[in-house]
Parts: sequence; C-alpha cells; structure tokens
Amino acid sequence: MSDLKKYVEFARANDPHFKALYEDGRDKFRIGFMLKAEREQAGLTQEEVANILGTHKSAISRIENHADDIRLSTLIKYAEAFGKALKIEMT
Repeated sequence: MSDLKKYVEFARANDPHFKALYEDGRDKFRIGFMLKAEREQAGLTQEEVANILGTHKSAISRIENHADDIRLSTLIKYAEAFGKALKIEMT
C-alpha cells in the first residue's frame, strides 16, 4: 500500500471531517465518471451531447470532470440525450 493510501485510510478512520469530505468527493467523481461512460457507450461526443442539451461542450466537460452542484433536471436531460432514464437509489 502506498504512503498516500495509508494516509487516506488513517485519516478516514480518525477524522470524521476528512472522511465526510473524502466520501463527498468520491461520490461526485463517480457521478461524472458514470455519465462519461454512458455517453461514450452511446457513441456520442461531448459536443453532440452539448448540442442535444442546448449548451456548450465546456459545460458537458465540467459535468463529467467534476459533477458537483449538478441539478437533477440536468442529470435527467443528460441521460435522455442518449436514450437512458435516470434512476436514483439510496443505499
């Protein structure tokens, strides 16, 4: 295990604030990653999705790379752009 991984594991176990920030960041990264993967699986470019949504490629890039503070309506439109439905689960 690398020194960084050891530090992260230690901080997550011992610092509730660090743990909350870490998990929040991880979830945002996961959302952007999933959106990008679905777009690529549909064979669409960021530019094509932007055109469908009536926005700019930079907005799509921002969503995929750091999906913080993204509106639910935007997530729904993004999924619909390549024929998917948005499903939200609480686990």
